[in-house]
Amino acid sequence: MVAAAVDPPWDLDAWRAPARAALRAGVAPQDIDWTGDAQRGLLAGADVVALAPLRAAPAVPAAFLSLAGAVLCHRDPQRHALLYRMLWRIADGERALLERVTDPDVHRASVLAQAVRRDSHKMKAFVRFREVPGEVDAFVAWFEPDQHIVDRVAPFFARRFAGMRWAILTPYRSARWDSATLAFGPGGQRADAPGDDAQEDLWRTYYANIFNPARLNTTMMRSEMPQKYWKHLPEAQLLPGLVREAGSRVRDMAARAPEPPRRRIPVPAAPAVVADDASVDALRAAARECRRCELWQPATQTVFGEGPEDARIMIVGEQPGDAEDLSGRPFVGPAGKLFDRALAEIGIDRGRLYVTNAVKHFRFEQRGKVRLHRNPEVAHVNACGPWLAAEVARVDPQVVVCLGATAAQALLGRSFRLMAQRGTWQVLGDGRRAFATVHPSWVLRQREPGASEAGYRGFVDDLRLLLGAADAGTAAAVAATTSPSLSVRGPAPTRPARG
Repeated sequence: MVAAAVDPPWDLDAWRAPARAALRAGVAPQDIDWTGDAQRGLLAGADVVALAPLRAAPAVPAAFLSLAGAVLCHRDPQRHALLYRMLWRIADGERALLERVTDPDVHRASVLAQAVRRDSHKMKAFVRFREVPGEVDAFVAWFEPDQHIVDRVAPFFARRFAGMRWAILTPYRSARWDSATLAFGPGGQRADAPGDDAQEDLWRTYYANIFNPARLNTTMMRSEMPQKYWKHLPEAQLLPGLVREAGSRVRDMAARAPEPPRRRIPVPAAPAVVADDASVDALRAAARECRRCELWQPATQTVFGEGPEDARIMIVGEQPGDAEDLSGRPFVGPAGKLFDRALAEIGIDRGRLYVTNAVKHFRFEQRGKVRLHRNPEVAHVNACGPWLAAEVARVDPQVVVCLGATAAQALLGRSFRLMAQRGTWQVLGDGRRAFATVHPSWVLRQREPGASEAGYRGFVDDLRLLLGAADAGTAAAVAATTSPSLSVRGPAPTRPARG
């Protein structure tokens, strides 16, 4: 008998190391004592990781690793042994084992994995964050999962609430997000999380008003929202009364005379003009109330620019994506990460750049739970034109870089052709130098063999123009190779002298 420890017991890599060692050493499933969790035997055997390998580890189907990742999060004390038994059988020639759904081992693993997926769904649905008293944009939630799912589900919350600081506490594990890094620690107690906050009164009012008594189905409600979770939900305090009054409210609705649909009251457009000397923070605050086009309605929030107000280089992208819409910050999604990688490769600190977009709201098409990017229209670019012009006037950069056709045409005119003119210096109407290149998302969309790497290399080569952009001695040479002057869309800014 040999011992195989798994710490933490829900971690796939922690299980794979001893399982791989045991498989290479030819240790049969019945000869392993899995000591993770409460499985420690009375007599500890030799450590399986220290055994000499007798054969090479065989390739394992990706579907098995995916299944194992879910099964390991279950609390069943026999899950490690179950998975190794399945791994042994697959390595012994049963390559199609997972396709035999009636096999006892496969069936048991499927049941455990389904329980973990169900618990993960409940955590995503029923975690309620409460604001930490005395702290700005800091929240804590308490949750009691059935399985070991915190590590599995926490990345979802990091993506969904990327722009705030939060912690999720459970009895066995905690997860913390500081708006940049996800960290895990020991569990806590219910008292470690704050009680009700002011926002919960607003939520209860909202929930009471959207509750539809005509669609009440208490059996389905308890199936989808088990009562054990009610103690964590502020709206649960309202449920007994809402259920009790549902019958009379439905009768009142049926007896009420029909009403014609109300005409939608248009929201007045907020003024798009702010003081000439307004700071970027003031512009950002004003842009939150912008109603110059319809994109504000489905979007989560306005995504304004960020960076030093005296930055010499301004980066203008096309529009926010899904990650930017949720976080409120530009270039933080996959395209933003590729942009950061390119900047690091040429040795430019992003912290010294002012980064923004030509359009300040995310335009998308809903496909089930996925929000698919849609290109903004000319009307959307024109509506955001004053905000971009105000940013250019306030930051007063020496160089503007346009990423993508939308940004390039917003600044360089509708006649600008990105693929034909990319990577060449241009001059704006106020004398600033500019050039355009592809958007990082275009690089990510390349699917042909070698096209992605070639696209990335071209993108990096274009950005290398920035390396000499701040050198005043290059101004004459640059001017000699630029196209005729072009103007920034929107009000022409006045450039104050810079010391």
